[in-house]
Amino acid sequence: MTERAIVEADGGSRGNPGPAGYGAVVKDAATGEVLAERHEYLGIATNNVAEYSGLVAGLAAAAELGVSIVDVRMDSKLVVEQMSGRWKIKHAALQPLAAQAREIAAGFERVGYTWIPRAENSHADRLANVAMDSAGSGATSPAPVAETRPRAKVTEPDRVSPAGWTGARGTPTKLLLLRHGQTEMSVDRRYSGRGDVPLTEHGRGQAAAAAKRLAAMPGLIGEDGEPAPIVSSPLIRTKQTAQAVADALGGRVETHPGLIETDFGEWEGLTFGEAAQRDPELHRCWLSDSSCPPPGGESFDAVHERVGKARRDLVEQYDGRTVLVVSHVTPIKTLLRMGLDAGPSLLFRLHLDLASLSIVEFYPDGNASVRLVNDISHLS
Repeated sequence: MTERAIVEADGGSRGNPGPAGYGAVVKDAATGEVLAERHEYLGIATNNVAEYSGLVAGLAAAAELGVSIVDVRMDSKLVVEQMSGRWKIKHAALQPLAAQAREIAAGFERVGYTWIPRAENSHADRLANVAMDSAGSGATSPAPVAETRPRAKVTEPDRVSPAGWTGARGTPTKLLLLRHGQTEMSVDRRYSGRGDVPLTEHGRGQAAAAAKRLAAMPGLIGEDGEPAPIVSSPLIRTKQTAQAVADALGGRVETHPGLIETDFGEWEGLTFGEAAQRDPELHRCWLSDSSCPPPGGESFDAVHERVGKARRDLVEQYDGRTVLVVSHVTPIKTLLRMGLDAGPSLLFRLHLDLASLSIVEFYPDGNASVRLVNDISHLS
């Protein structure tokens, strides 16, 4: 009989709430041998409910094996912090699951909880996806989890809403706009659009600093215990930046193609001077006319239309909530331009640093308010 085991657990929801499932694996702590696997489709539930369900299943499997000491490893910071007693459990749907986990845990000699990066939880993540995939296969599943999920309306107590000054009505959708960290292309100040380049070591440090700052901000973890949605451009430099924040919040990264950077076409990888020398007339046109595209690329007018659709999608899906958007310099400038109701000249006059944070709110009555621009205090 194995005396000490590792329990790795995960859960996911395609929609949050949406079709959900969990996965859990029990391993021998000394050899890494897989002793048990569990996965199950839950019906409609949130990410956090699925993650807690995975924890309960993993602990139950370890108990069945007669294990004495359990090391729980999960990529959900929320579950780890709450089960460790450092965070309160406010969401009514999570409290009974946490109580069930504690009841099982009481039967062990010792249980510890450790947060791990998502990449190190791939076994449980794979099992959770197997469970969610079974939803469309006709596999038998339990009844959907019934939840009352009140939408958190967390505001920053030390900030005054601009609505009283502007006449804006309704609860705004707040977009926290985070630019990605440094890449090799940005070091050399080269046009970097659709080229899929990763963060440098310094860029990863910038992402970690931004994540630490955001994790301490009011409103990123709601009163219901749910982290704010995190939506990223599909390129690797933004996904790496977004994942650093997701790891800090215990959330998950979704992507939206409308948040991708401008397609610079044949100027991709060139410096400003190289592009100007290669296509002098076209480059001058591009700097003065938002309808003028780079050769084989995308005009700023086209970017504006694309990002406008992405903004409508975000406001429709996350109406009245706080959303972290991780993107690139042009899409972020475009969202700020929409918030300011400004012309295209803003694109050429506004500077945004790498890993900078900006905030814009969009109200349901069409009003908007830009609350912050190019804040890099977390990098100092």
